[in-house]
This record gives sequence, structure tokens and C-alpha cells, in this order.
Amino acid sequence: MKKFLLLCMSIAYTFTANAQSEDKKWNVGLHGGMIQYHGDLGHDFYQTKNTSYGLGGLSISRYLGKYVDLNLFLTKGTLGYNDGSISSFKSDFSAASLNLRFNFVSSDYTVRPYVFGGAGFILFDSQLNFHKEKIDTAMPTAGGGINFKLSPVITLNLQETFMFTNNDSRDGQVAGKKDDFLMHTAGLTFNFGTKKDADQDGVPDSKDNCPETPAGVVVDKMGCPLDKDSDGVADYLDSCPDVAGTKAMNGCPDSDNDGVTDANDRCPNLSGTVALKGCPDSDNDGVADIDDVCVNTKFGTKVDAKGCPLDSDNDGVTDDLDRCPTVAGIVSLKGCPDSDGDGVADIEDRCPNTKGSIANKGCPEITKQDAVRITYIGSKIFFENNSDKLKVASLSQLDELSKILNRYEGANLVIEGHTDSNGSDDFNMILSQKRTNSVKAYLVEKGISESRLTGIGLGETKPVASNKTTLGRAKNRRVELKTNY
Repeated sequence: MKKFLLLCMSIAYTFTANAQSEDKKWNVGLHGGMIQYHGDLGHDFYQTKNTSYGLGGLSISRYLGKYVDLNLFLTKGTLGYNDGSISSFKSDFSAASLNLRFNFVSSDYTVRPYVFGGAGFILFDSQLNFHKEKIDTAMPTAGGGINFKLSPVITLNLQETFMFTNNDSRDGQVAGKKDDFLMHTAGLTFNFGTKKDADQDGVPDSKDNCPETPAGVVVDKMGCPLDKDSDGVADYLDSCPDVAGTKAMNGCPDSDNDGVTDANDRCPNLSGTVALKGCPDSDNDGVADIDDVCVNTKFGTKVDAKGCPLDSDNDGVTDDLDRCPTVAGIVSLKGCPDSDGDGVADIEDRCPNTKGSIANKGCPEITKQDAVRITYIGSKIFFENNSDKLKVASLSQLDELSKILNRYEGANLVIEGHTDSNGSDDFNMILSQKRTNSVKAYLVEKGISESRLTGIGLGETKPVASNKTTLGRAKNRRVELKTNY
């Protein structure tokens, strides 16, 4: 018997299938077989030389756990002993036993050996009168068997049941061993129950590790969505189901971990930015390094599609260096034009339409003749005594001065007013200032921009002759005109 059970266990581990389980918890079986006696008259167990007696049976089993069932076994038939001698007996009987069955393997296996133990009783008919009581208890009942899964519903059952009774007189002998019986049965059992499968994926809820899988998704035997690349992202959610990736990338790989999947990454082995499709931008100008012709452009500089600084006016000077980015100019003048070609950019040229010199900010030099004439005019400007009112004779001189200034539109004029030492210092300072203001006012009336004119009253602070003589004081009362750019 031990060798038989060991063999069954070895076979069982090579097959798996569905059987009586949490989903199909009830099992009903029909059985047939024979019963043998062991008692005072002899030993009939596993013997074939004596008369054999048959039986039929019904079993009802309830699934309790992966390895445990509760089994009710009901049998009816004839038992007895007849070895051809005078000592023999025979009786019809009905028996019932309730057993706890322990399976060696789980319900997933096709071949399941088991052992059981429990208690029962035997009801004898009136043909046997050796003992007045019709019922014997069988405590314990024990045995073993094996189930062969034929289909999800039908199972072939082979079982050996030992019934150890409490009585010693069914065989007519009371002096020795109590009467025991062995049932050899074979039968077919049928599983009943409704398989619960909430997500309709074909895997019962009891085995489904993913009970909320969406409808229509292909699952494995544990009820979980397939994940062919084993990246932790189910195939139905995996944008790259055949290549292992990351959850953050919906199952697609991102070799450089820059947030762009390798399939969409122009630079899959260099960490870059999403905006540039995974490529780096060393100078942060918005152009990927692989497209950037000018990879070291200064940060913040506006660039073109090739990553180079813009040159809006196409003058060869990029906007970041061009002082005149909207007007085409000269490289040597940092992108600014020089209309008169005097080497001074128009934006700095006070005489942009007249060729001049750099020293004069683009304006022409005042001729020696005109410079002398300006100095001379300054000496011919006179005022009324102790007044800032110009004498009439001075007006013609100022008219000539305005014409000269108009020829040199970039030139500025400084008007210095001086007095002699007569009068107080404060009076002379104020008077000299008023007189320079009078000259300025007259020139402005003649069209000279006030911004070109500067009047400075110096009073008696800068004499050119002695104030002790009439001639010296006359020389000190003067106006000096100075030009500059």
C-alpha cells in the first residue's frame, strides 16, 4: 500500500489541470467495488481464494482548501466470509462514513493521491443474528486513494477504505479479534459549482492575481495582462511591447534617461531635452548641437536655424556685435553705415552727409580763414555801457558769424564774456553772463541750434591787460569766440 501511494505521488507531480477547487467546491461520485473481511474466522484482506462480495456507493465531497476536502461516503452491498469450511457468515449492509481527506498535491494537478481518516457506522440486515444490535460503529475509518482528472468535470477515483468496527460478534466469534472490513472501490466523480470570473478573462477569481483586467486583454495563467518584454508594463499599455522599457516611458526604452524614448530620440546616447527631441544644446540657444554650426554662441544671443547669431541686415556683423543691427553697415564700424565715408559711423557723425575727420566727430575742419574770422568777429562785438544790449554795429558781425556756423553744422561755439575791474565782482560776473546770453539769443534767432551754443560769463577773472589804464580796461572788456566739436 505504501509503495502504491508513493508511486501515485510521483506520477501526480508530472501533470497539472483544473479539478475540484474553490470555484467548483462540490463533487458527487458513483462507485462500485468489493468488500473483504478480517476477524476471528480468518484474514481475507487482499486475498482472492475466498468468496468475494460486491457493493455500490455514493460519495459527496466538499472543497475546504487547496489540499483538504470533506467526504461523505455511502455504500450498500453484501459482506461476509466463506473459505469453504463450516465457519462462515454473510449479511447485507448499508454503511456511511464522514472523512477528512488530505491531498498530497493541490487541485491544479491532474493526478492527485490522497489519504483520509474519519468515522462511520455499518447497518446490518436481520439475516445475521449473531448480534442483536443492527448497527456497528466504525471508528476510525481510514484509507487512501487517487483521483485522475479526465476533464474539467469528470474524475476517475480509486480508493481503499478500512473500517475498524467496535464489534466482535458479526462473524459468530466473540473470543478473539474484532471484525474489520476493507472496501476496494472505483468510480467516477463529477465536479459542480460556478466559476467566478469578474473580469471575464478566462481565469477564475480564486486564481486571478489581476482581477480587474480590462475586457479583451490577453492574460497569462495567473490572470494578469501579458508582458512579453518583462518590463513591468503590460502589453496592452506598452507602446514598445517587444522591447524592455520603463513605466515612465509607457514601456519604451530611454537609454540616456532624458525623457525622450529611443525611437523618437535623435541623440539616443546623449542626454538632451524634450524640445530638441533628446539632443543636447550646449550653448542654450535652442538649436541642438548636432544642427548647431556655432555651438559656442554666447547665452542669450538670438540665433538662426543653424544656431549662429542673427545678422538681420546681412552686413557681415552679427546682431549681438552690431551697433546698428537693422541697417547694413561696415565691419570696421561694428555694423554701422558711414554715409560720407569719413570713417565715423553715422550714429556718431555730427556731419553725416559731409566728409569730415574722426577728431571732429565726422565734421570737416574749420578753415584757417574762417577760424581767424571768428576770432575777429568776437573782438567786434560791443554792448551799451553797463548793459547787455548789443550795439547796432555788432549785429552785422553776428550775422556773418551765423553764416560761418551754418557751414560747419557740427561745430559748437563757446561764447566767453569778460569785463574790466570797474564795479564789484558780483556785478561784473552777472553782467558778463548776461552779455553772452544776448549773443546766444541773437544767433538762435538766425537759425543756429541753441544746443551748439554755450555762454560763459567770466567777469573780471581773466584780464588780458592791466585794469589801471584806460586802454587796458578797454581790452579786458571783450567777447571771445571758441569753436569745438
